[in-house]
Amino acid sequence: MDDNPADRVLVQVAFELISPAAVLTCVESASAALDLLRNHGVRPDVMLLDLDMPYMDGFQLLGEVKQDARLAQIQVVVLTGYGHKEHVERAYALQASSYLVKSLDFDRFVEQLERLVRDRQVNGVLQDVGSHGEA
Repeated sequence: MDDNPADRVLVQVAFELISPAAVLTCVESASAALDLLRNHGVRPDVMLLDLDMPYMDGFQLLGEVKQDARLAQIQVVVLTGYGHKEHVERAYALQASSYLVKSLDFDRFVEQLERLVRDRQVNGVLQDVGSHGEA
């Protein structure tokens, strides 16, 4: 979930390299994400969430997801360009599952997502190499 089209494409390309079978649903706003989750029954294995978005930021969306009993079990991974301690602490206080600062180097970014997928598979969160993952 990212409002920047270029960042959404980067995530899609990275997942095509990591796990071509992964099912990604990309949305550009928090309201679109909430609509999919609340009104269309979408239940991702993992939601990748940017913090810097217009209207409703990633923190607000994370809070909405974790306060909704129907959605609270969704693993939310913050994937952002912000590495400030305050951002990390706030995300974890709102029950983010992980916090990743996006690498500016594409190969390293792919490695970050590979580790994320591998860690989630080991912990039983992802059913099949990132299938049903949200971006």
